[in-house]
Amino acid sequence: MGRTVPTFREEMERIVARWEKFGRAMRSEDRPYLERVISKARRNAAASSYSAMLNPVEGMLLSVLIEQEKEIDGLRNRYRF
Repeated sequence: MGRTVPTFREEMERIVARWEKFGRAMRSEDRPYLERVISKARRNAAASSYSAMLNPVEGMLLSVLIEQEKEIDGLRNRYRF
């Protein structure tokens, strides 16, 4: 990977650039939420690179879901739901 096939991180950054373009069309009060989603997508990029998923969006969305689950668990523990 690298020369003929883009790395996961390269492909992820292309997708992020499209998401950021989408973000410029969003209402300003919603943009911070998109920025947080993008940040969450980047947190597990190494695992996505290692798994060699065919569709990079799958790895990015899975990463976002995992990070959201961690946040939900933290809230549950904090408020004992």
